[in-house]
Amino acid sequence: MTETTVTSTVLETAVDRLYRNRFPAEALARRQAVWKTLCRSWFQRYVPTESRVLEIAPGYCEFINNIQAAERVAVDLNPETRNHAAPDVVVYECAAERLGEQVPPRHFDVAFMSNFLEHCRSRDQMLSVLHAVRFSLKPGGRLMILGPNFRYCFRDYFDYFDHYLPLTEKAVVEALHLAGFSIESVQPRTLPFTFRGRLPSWHWLVKLYLQLPVVWRLFGAQFFVVARTAADPQSCHVPKPHLNRRALEKRKESFR
Repeated sequence: MTETTVTSTVLETAVDRLYRNRFPAEALARRQAVWKTLCRSWFQRYVPTESRVLEIAPGYCEFINNIQAAERVAVDLNPETRNHAAPDVVVYECAAERLGEQVPPRHFDVAFMSNFLEHCRSRDQMLSVLHAVRFSLKPGGRLMILGPNFRYCFRDYFDYFDHYLPLTEKAVVEALHLAGFSIESVQPRTLPFTFRGRLPSWHWLVKLYLQLPVVWRLFGAQFFVVARTAADPQSCHVPKPHLNRRALEKRKESFR
């Protein structure tokens, strides 16, 4: 076993302890109040109530518990996730890039991830996650990504031990194109970087903040990108299989 493998395993098994220290009970109550308003006043407009919804790395399930949908599924490595999920939310304990082992292909209408991609250990892993999500979505399915924008929170970005990739909305858009998505909308600045910061937890004030995008330019440090899969699955780019030298020569001959 390599040193890299050992390090990854230790961090993954410690994620529940890491999050318990990061989010004490009072912080979790505040987050729940904020997310309830975020879902009702913002995210629900992207999620028809008859949808099948998948959340990647839901953590404490603030989104998946509060979004209204016909079917709600969550995928997370943290075993504590099951303890926070609503009774009708199905939780699979697995890595995001391996979600295809747990969920059927082209099944979901909407997928959502919040503050997750920066935890990927490499850009290759990030692309693997996006590819896995795309194959889980129906043709024309929607992917919503919320995450810290390094451009606007670089001073505090690596204060979190499990942050690996510094990302901006432009980098995420490029990755989505590589994974076969088209872009529906891009907002570089929306929510503040952390719930410990200046975003209030009072329902009416959070709702007011969401209604004033001009204020996002002052306090916002998280991007929000919405992407779509191709409506025609045949138009999706599928990587070509690897060809050895002999097969490549035969292919060249066919064009002569």
